[in-house]
Amino acid sequence: MKFILGTKVNMTQIFDDSGRVHPGTLISAGPVKVTQIRNLDKDKYESVQVGFGEKKSKNTSKAVLGHLKTNVPAEGKTFKYIKEFRVSKPEVVVGDVIDATTFSEGDVITITGISKSKGFQGVVKRHGFAGGRRSHGQKHSEREPGSIGATAPQRVLKGTRMGGRMGGDRITVKNLKIVKIDKDNNLILVSGAVPGRRGTLVEIIAK
Repeated sequence: MKFILGTKVNMTQIFDDSGRVHPGTLISAGPVKVTQIRNLDKDKYESVQVGFGEKKSKNTSKAVLGHLKTNVPAEGKTFKYIKEFRVSKPEVVVGDVIDATTFSEGDVITITGISKSKGFQGVVKRHGFAGGRRSHGQKHSEREPGSIGATAPQRVLKGTRMGGRMGGDRITVKNLKIVKIDKDNNLILVSGAVPGRRGTLVEIIAK
């Protein structure tokens, strides 16, 4: 299994051989460094832990610094993100560096990230409600939810679609295709949209 961490750069357009335009996303992928290998005997499961990005060591807890020991990106620095990937029989060792060259053009990948947070939103934006009628004296009900109760139970039923917090969810998008790889700059061009804003951390997996 191929895997890496990256950040979303921006969205762009991709032209195919026939001249049709398709949406695409540019991702800055890696490099990541293997910080720990978990195995069945000691940890009861198998995975590879990797570190990505940089931040100052003074902003990191002593527990994390002790875990990483000398396995850090640079002097006085530590990893900004530490993530695990469930991998059976991993073929890497602690200290190995994984970059964009791990993937190939044409690979079908799965990307996971945190979607944009939109705060508290009404039912029109959150659930696609049509709102109230624009005629017959309904002056202030254009974006109202309408009736939410029921006569018999005399309460609001669980699961009723109402206004509330929207976005900021962990989203997984499958069957995205790698169109192009810039190995020198560790950039991956992916067909389709990827969750999150610019700079969002994304997990990329190819079976």
